[in-house]
Amino acid sequence: MSLLDDGGPIFAQIAAELANQIADGTVGEGERVASSNELAAFYRVNPATAARSLTVLSDEGLVEKRRGVGMFVAKGARDRLVRARRRRFADRYVRPLVVEAARLDIGLDELLTLVREELSSAEVTTGGRA
Repeated sequence: MSLLDDGGPIFAQIAAELANQIADGTVGEGERVASSNELAAFYRVNPATAARSLTVLSDEGLVEKRRGVGMFVAKGARDRLVRARRRRFADRYVRPLVVEAARLDIGLDELLTLVREELSSAEVTTGGRA
């Protein structure tokens, strides 16, 4: 887990970190997630703050409570999360890229070449994890 920063409410940062773990497969479907007390101890926050982060994930359908047992990653949570993030990615990055390319008269072939070059460059700097 990463450390929290000063960017936004703590409960939202914890929820985002847990969502990242679901998205990248660190915590798989049907697996137990840390309890609010465990999260509170790890992040050194009030248990109510940690519980609120779990409530956010529950409201989003990413985790479900099993009475007396704990919170678990919901069935299909990763797929739903990845689909939503891909839509946001397209809205935030791809659409503006395409609009700007059109303004600059960059055609599809040239745009794909530019993207491939950037991917190759990213693979070199990230050790192949582009």
